Amino acid sequence: MATPIVHLGDFQPRSVPFATWEKFRNRKNVHLLSECFAEALGVFFYVYAGVGSGAGWVLGNILGEPLSSILQIGFAYALGILLSLSVCAGTSGGHINPCVTISLTIFRKFPRRKVIPYIVSQIFGAYVACGLIYIQWKELIVSAENTLTAAGTLESTLFSPTGPAGVFAFYLPAGQTFARVFVNEWVVCMFIAWVIWASMDPANLMITPAMGPVVVSLSYSAAIWGFATTGIALNTARDLGGRLFVMSVYGVGASGGRYAAIAALTNIPATIFAVLLYELFLTDSDRVIPRANFEFASVLRNHRRFGHAHIREDDDATRQVVVDGVGELHKSMSSRVRDESSSGKEDIYARV
Repeated sequence: MATPIVHLGDFQPRSVPFATWEKFRNRKNVHLLSECFAEALGVFFYVYAGVGSGAGWVLGNILGEPLSSILQIGFAYALGILLSLSVCAGTSGGHINPCVTISLTIFRKFPRRKVIPYIVSQIFGAYVACGLIYIQWKELIVSAENTLTAAGTLESTLFSPTGPAGVFAFYLPAGQTFARVFVNEWVVCMFIAWVIWASMDPANLMITPAMGPVVVSLSYSAAIWGFATTGIALNTARDLGGRLFVMSVYGVGASGGRYAAIAALTNIPATIFAVLLYELFLTDSDRVIPRANFEFASVLRNHRRFGHAHIREDDDATRQVVVDGVGELHKSMSSRVRDESSSGKEDIYARV
């Protein structure tokens, strides 16, 4: 007997205004708005947590009062990514990075019409996060600028990893060459891309859907702990959102010059190349999909918006819904699940 499909609205009906809005929002041509909001919010979580912690590192060092550390920054970015995926992935797939969106389009048939809206939303989320961080840290930013002015080093330090603008935008680290930072960026982005793709592999027995966000988050921490000092950006949305914001504050001089292209763009071809290698050597169609991964995919596919299943209210079969994780019977409902053909529908793994 097939496992019954129970939608949230079957046992927790929403009030009329919310139900009406939700019905409109879940239309095929309208739902993209919710997905873009989720992507913007997801990048906001990632940037807000990570850059906020980084602000303490940069400004604290200028003021002689260390307020953060590389260890703290690594954990902050990890927590930001973990929260981002936990809150937003159910709506948009939790890309939170243009290179992930582009790779899913190439390898997982993610709809091309969504690519530009997703990427714009991701950059916007980073921009908003940086703006709020600037407001919240404004007093210490001004103090840091005054300290550098008094020391006569503001002009030489402002647009550098150790200057106030470096809180929000990436700049070439002192002593580094463009070739070395390019190699650094490329290798670290491939490292992270392999972890991301392994976490999305439905036949991966070792990483369940619930563990995926944790594993991906830790990969970012490892990258930051090992290679942030030598210069990494990792995320086009994080880089462009922060760079556009800092240019809004300090002008075009904050653009970062030639290094800006390396920071903003290297992660895209590096990720595509890493995913290509994963698809060639690690993806195996003959593997069995673990139960947890299959259940995860089924839950996504059976969203009412995709039309794969209907709940009929004219049936007398009673379905019990167990909720709150302790087996308490919430309520009984009269309905029956009818499965429909899934042909022509969006590929489920393009949603994650």
